[in-house]
Formats: sequence, C-alpha cells, structure tokens
Amino acid sequence: MYFDELDLSDEILDALWDMHFDECTPVQAATIPVILEGRDVISCAQTGTGKTAAYILPLLNNLQTDDHDPHKVNAIIMAPTRELAQQIDQQMEGFSYYAPFSSVAIYGGNDGNAWGQQTRGLKQGADVVIATPGRLLSHLNLSEVDLSGVKYFILDEADRMLDMGFFDDIMSIVKRLPKERQTILFSATMPKELRQLAKTFMHDPAEVNIAISRPPETIHQMAYVCYEGQKTLLVKNILLARRLNKVILFAGRKTTVKDLWRELRHIGLEVRAMHSDLEQKEREEVMLDFRNGKIDVLVATDIVARGIDVDDIPLVINYDVPRDAEDYVHRIGRTARGGTGSAEAEEGPQGKSGEAITLVSEKDQNYFGRIEAFLEYEVEKLPMPEGLEPGPEYNPKKKGGKGGRGSKKKSASKKTEKKPQQTEAPVEQKGKGKPHGKKSHRSQKDQSAPAAEAPKVAEAQPAEVVQQQPPKKRKSHRGGKHHRKPLAKQAEAPAAE
Repeated sequence: MYFDELDLSDEILDALWDMHFDECTPVQAATIPVILEGRDVISCAQTGTGKTAAYILPLLNNLQTDDHDPHKVNAIIMAPTRELAQQIDQQMEGFSYYAPFSSVAIYGGNDGNAWGQQTRGLKQGADVVIATPGRLLSHLNLSEVDLSGVKYFILDEADRMLDMGFFDDIMSIVKRLPKERQTILFSATMPKELRQLAKTFMHDPAEVNIAISRPPETIHQMAYVCYEGQKTLLVKNILLARRLNKVILFAGRKTTVKDLWRELRHIGLEVRAMHSDLEQKEREEVMLDFRNGKIDVLVATDIVARGIDVDDIPLVINYDVPRDAEDYVHRIGRTARGGTGSAEAEEGPQGKSGEAITLVSEKDQNYFGRIEAFLEYEVEKLPMPEGLEPGPEYNPKKKGGKGGRGSKKKSASKKTEKKPQQTEAPVEQKGKGKPHGKKSHRSQKDQSAPAAEAPKVAEAQPAEVVQQQPPKKRKSHRGGKHHRKPLAKQAEAPAAE
C-alpha cells in the first residue's frame, strides 16, 4: 500500500514526498486507517516496523480535520526515555513541515532554561506535547497546566514504561485528561499487566498485531562459545583485528558497561559509554559523536537497542546473551540499516549488510539456544582466535553452569597420610476524519524502491484489522504545489524507535 492511497491531507503527503516516503510498512497500513476513524487502538509491533509514523501521520491529519482549540494542548505522546522523546519530536518536525502545528518535547536531564521553555510550551498550548511520564507529571504538579483540550493520548513503548515503574505516573496523568478522547497504545509486547492497564482508560480498542520479525538475511550472525573469563580478551581481539568505526558493544548491566569502557579505552580505539547514569547533555554529546563517526566503539546498555537511529553500523557485539529473542533482534537490528530514509530502511533493505557477534558463556548457552529456536536456525559458531584456549562444548539443552577463568576446569588430588583432599574448582570471574483539498500526485521516479518484506498481520477481536497486501505497481504524477527545499532524511527509519 502507498501513502497516497490513505485518507491523508495534501500537506502530509507533500512532507512524505520530500522525505522520500512512498510505501507503507505493514503496521502503518494496518493502523493508520483505524486511527483515522477515531477509534482507540492497541498495536503490538516491535521497534523498527515504522510505528512512529503509524500514529503521527493520522494524528496530524485529525488535527487538521477536527475542531480543536489552537490555544490548548491537543495531543500528548508519552515515551519511556529522553532519547525516544527527542526522536519522536524530530519526526514530528519532519511530518508537520507543511502543516501549521507546534510541538514541545518535555524530558528531564537538562538545565533550568529548558524547564522554563517546557513550562511556556505547556501553558501557551502547544498542539502536541511529547513527554516522558515523570517529567510531565512534575510540570503538572508544580504549574497550572490546562489539559482540558487534549483529544489524543498516545503511549509509545508502553511495555517499557511499565518495566521502568511508570504505572502510577501514567495513571496520575490519565486522571487529569478529558474522558472523551482517542487513546492509542503501542507496545512491542503485550503482557497481562499492560492489557489490564489498557482496560482502565481505553474504550473498545481495535487491536493490531504485527508478528515479531526475524533479523534480515543481510545480517551475518556469528557466535563465540567461550568461558566467562575469556570475554574481555575476546572482545579486544575482535576489535583490534577488525579496526572498525561505529561499532556497538552491548552489555546487560551498566556496571559491566563501565568496566568494559575502562578496559577498552587503553587499546588505541576511541571508546565511549552510554548508560542511564550519564547526564542528558553527556548522552546527547555521545550520540552526536557516534553518528558523526568520531567514536570507534560505543559500549552501551539496551538503552541504545530501541528508538535510536544511526546508519552504517558495521558490527554489533553482544557481550552477554539477551534473555529473550526480542531483545536479541532489537540489538543486532542496529546494523544492516539503510541510509536512504525510505519507509523500508529499518527493515534491512537488500544490499545493506552488517555483522553481529554474540559471546556465549556456559551460563548463557540455554538462553542462546532459545534464541536459535526462535530464529529456526543455528547461528554460526566461530573457533576461538589464536592465543585463546578453546571454550566449553556448546550444549544449549544443558542448564548453565559456572564459567571458568578462561581455561578448562582443573581437578587434582593431593594425598596425605590421613585423608585425600581435593582442590577447589576455579571460581567464576565477574568481569482519524476526511481530508480537504486536492490530492497530491507522485512522480514515477520514486516507485522503484523495493517494499520491505511484510510480517504477518493478525486480526484480533474486537478490531477490524487491515490485512497488508503486496504493493501495487502503478503510475502516478507529482503536482507542483510546493517548491520548498526537500527535507533531510527521516530521523527514524521508517519510524521509531
């Protein structure tokens, strides 16, 4: 399906044209028509499927066609992290380029000037507020903010907000909103707690479910089976042998991230760390330098696995094995991403390749086995580099045990006159409405972009879910309504996270 087949206004279609957006992703094709109807929506779709555009585009269209007070806040978009809030704000700026709407991003970690700007935006009635729950609640508690004009309430990555303990904050915000509103909830997973939460403030929501997609074939997945104590040496070996720029090294804990940063900064590479302990200004500086290629290795927690759009990442290394397949797909999906700004870029277009290496210790073998079961194939196991002893046997069906010091466990006996004693084994090292105006038309020249492979779209009660159809090849022509300079490519491809 093409965007100009949807009931979107000329202004939105013109912005999409300038951003080289032509074809919808499955979640966009299934969700946008339902939101345009004004229904509440629960959409289950993973990061990287174009979900940000799936709610911003119909939101902007509805703001144009519906009656609303231009001096009040009309829409609130909630996001779990500062980074995602910033990215949504960038997307809003691009999609609303020809539409007269204002937005303000509200998140913490900045100075007093930012607080004043955010307060003015709320009191003067920005059309769209993009905020993290805690920061928005702080403004509501300390300032007289009028939310009586809010007609649209959107929660992005709702499952993560629950995981981060934002349940009470979200409910406090919901209680201050008008009861007559459209509520839209996007989540990568749909746990029981989230469904119960949705029932408390949503009315007869339509459900759209997009299956979790597997990594694109353009990602070469590999793994080293090693002992826990071999991991840091192995990472150094990989990085020094390849000498790549813009590599992401994922670790599950921020303490591990800090340890790895200290270890790796002495081997002649530009290494930076990204974790929740950094101030907002520091995090923005790190991501800017990483995007610009000034950083060879970014050691990070899963804060970078979702909602961060950086192109041309050649290699992703998993220092530890993610505990579920979804996190694994999010992590390695940072590589093999296109730089065209097209709607299918984040699906890993053909011709854009990348590598992903996972370090699998004994205690992580069972988790990696589950990931391989989800992938429905075995990931290539690499032999240990020269100078490092072979790792343990790979047996994912066996429950994980303790990791060694980088070598096989030793066992010895020492006889005495009284009783034989055995030395201890080495201990593991810790290391919605109708649009107005004339339709815009599209030129033939951009019809050649291949459509992303569509994940399955499943209809769930009580929703009427649009089934994604293969894109139709047809000719169209572009009208000459606007003559502004084309925008820069989309900040999140195809839309975030």
